[in-house]
Amino acid sequence: MAARPILRQRAIIPTVAAAGAFATLLYPHTIVHAEAPPDAPHSSKKPIYDDLPPLRSKPQPKARTEPSTSSPTPTDRLASQIRRARLTLHDLSSTGETRFNNFMSTLLTQERTFTSTIASLAPPPESQERIMPGALYVLVAAMSGSILTRNRNIMLRATVPFAVGVGAAWIVLPVTTRNVADLVWKFEEKVPLIAENHMRIRGATIQGWKEIKERGDRVMGWSDEMVREGREAVEGWVRKGR
Repeated sequence: MAARPILRQRAIIPTVAAAGAFATLLYPHTIVHAEAPPDAPHSSKKPIYDDLPPLRSKPQPKARTEPSTSSPTPTDRLASQIRRARLTLHDLSSTGETRFNNFMSTLLTQERTFTSTIASLAPPPESQERIMPGALYVLVAAMSGSILTRNRNIMLRATVPFAVGVGAAWIVLPVTTRNVADLVWKFEEKVPLIAENHMRIRGATIQGWKEIKERGDRVMGWSDEMVREGREAVEGWVRKGR
């Protein structure tokens, strides 16, 4: 029972092969084309495929045109003006900063010079010279010279207080006065005309002081001689009276 279907299938295969051979003999061998062959006459039948549109060529990128260098654009001119303004502001700020730094350096240098100069005028501790009471004595001496010459001419009223004050300073504050004189001389050396006049006046003053001192010594010697002679005369009279 189970072998019957297999036998039937084997019987069908030769039958189908015979039918195919018979059909090939009846009909001629033709080539089936999806479309009409190239040598076939034009047929009114429409093709089964639509005509494809022609391939479009890929558009070429447009070359960038370089801007003309002969005539700059407004954007270029604006950028140039902004760049010039920035450079100008940078130069101005740099110049101002440099000048300010130089000014501060000069100011600090002058301050240090001034403080060191004032400190150099003070007398050393070993001299035992005090400025405060000595300065008051000098001021009182200058005021006394002004009082003495209040009814005199303008020349005496201008020179006598100064001379009396300077003299009192040399007596009361000799070290400080010497330091002040040296400082004044340093400033005077920068102006040759003032330095020469100062030296001339100083030479005349020293020479006059020497002459006054010599005359004073002569007067003191003459007065001592007169006192000695008078004492001897009195002693002689006393002896004679006895």
